Amino acid sequence: MSSALFESQLSSLSLLHRGKVRDIYAVDAQRLLMVTTDRLSAFDVILPTPIPEKGAVLTRISRFWFERLASLIPHHLLLDDLATLGLSPEEMTAIASRALVVKRLKALPVEAVVRGYLIGSGWKDYQRTGSVCGIALPAGLTLAEKLPEAIYTPSTKAAVGRHDENIDFAQTVTLLGEALAHQVKDMALRLYHEAAAYALTRGIIIADTKFEFGLDADGTLHLIDEALTPDSSRFWPVDQYRAGENPPSFDKQYVRDYLDTLNWDKKAPGPQLPPDIVTQTAQRYHEALQRLTQQA
Repeated sequence: MSSALFESQLSSLSLLHRGKVRDIYAVDAQRLLMVTTDRLSAFDVILPTPIPEKGAVLTRISRFWFERLASLIPHHLLLDDLATLGLSPEEMTAIASRALVVKRLKALPVEAVVRGYLIGSGWKDYQRTGSVCGIALPAGLTLAEKLPEAIYTPSTKAAVGRHDENIDFAQTVTLLGEALAHQVKDMALRLYHEAAAYALTRGIIIADTKFEFGLDADGTLHLIDEALTPDSSRFWPVDQYRAGENPPSFDKQYVRDYLDTLNWDKKAPGPQLPPDIVTQTAQRYHEALQRLTQQA
């Protein structure tokens, strides 16, 4: 397994932002360079142990989905050659497999979360209230059960080191305006249904996912950031899925499950991950890539 990239260092371009996973650099007034590192966050905390090649895997999966879903919505991906950006040979070597040139867009302050199955914080919410994020659900549903229909449960976009917070649809109207809030909700559900149907043909259940959107100067909605990756989604193998059980996954839930066994308060700094957890996590990400894209 190759060495991991925890943090990119590009002296040729100006660093604008380091997120939980992505480093964003300015190219010019119209373009950004998005570098997906091997950092992994869990419970909104960046862990000190990177997952080798994770960034390259996420980049390939996102590119696959941007292209596959382009008939539904424009995306921020540009096909500009990295070689035209003036990077040094060393910088190119470090980021070539994990960098995308993207449009500069106005990111919306909402994460568009779609849930198709009852798991994670949604399951905990349902056990307490019979609802998920204020959306009433039928009584008697079990862990990991497929919902009668997919639901839209948006959240805020928190700064690094802070927790995202679930919000109701009325709050997204306040943040975005009514027309744009409805457009984001409708598009998130359309994208989820399209992707989930395809993934089933590849032996994967997309239990839930989150999308991020941005606007160009004309107000056109674009899909941005990442798309339907093991970082932003729960992927379950169809042949091992059973309602009532916590399914195995091809995503970072494996790491969350390990962290839940520790005496950790889920606040920074996060704990180091042991080598076997790192290896198993990397293998799960590669499995998701292979299944979804049919690429090794």
